[in-house]
Amino acid sequence: MSSSGTVQIRDARDEDAEGLIDLIGGVFDEYPGCVMDVDGEIPELRAIATAFREWGGHFWVAEVAGKIVGCVGWTPSKTDGGVELKKLYVGRAARRMGLGSRLCDLVDRAARSRSARFVDLWSDTRFTDAHRLYEKRGFRRGPNTRELHDKSDTVEYYFRRDLE
Repeated sequence: MSSSGTVQIRDARDEDAEGLIDLIGGVFDEYPGCVMDVDGEIPELRAIATAFREWGGHFWVAEVAGKIVGCVGWTPSKTDGGVELKKLYVGRAARRMGLGSRLCDLVDRAARSRSARFVDLWSDTRFTDAHRLYEKRGFRRGPNTRELHDKSDTVEYYFRRDLE
């Protein structure tokens, strides 16, 4: 990403499907064994704004010159009193510039506006760079993992950050 590219963060639209699929597919391509099966496993990418609205949450995208370079969303947590951070992805060219933290800040603000006591998330065990970001932001990895039984044979770590 050139230094002349200004990152704009906006509410996601259903029409962002192609850009989100390109972004997330590119991230998956960085990890051996990660397989992108949009229609079988993450069909919400086809209408992301509608899906998150129906789930009671919200989704944002980050763009540079009209190209989606990052995204994040939240939904109410399955445990009362919190929100769950979902689908934080930053394309390789947009990393190490604070964008991941900016996107996490959006979820934090949404959580606080709902008087949430915590933010939960699940992250693929392969996504070690993301884990470092979460831990730097005060998330603690819990003892639980979950297997998704998907085409990628995904196992995820659980993280939680209590809000003050």
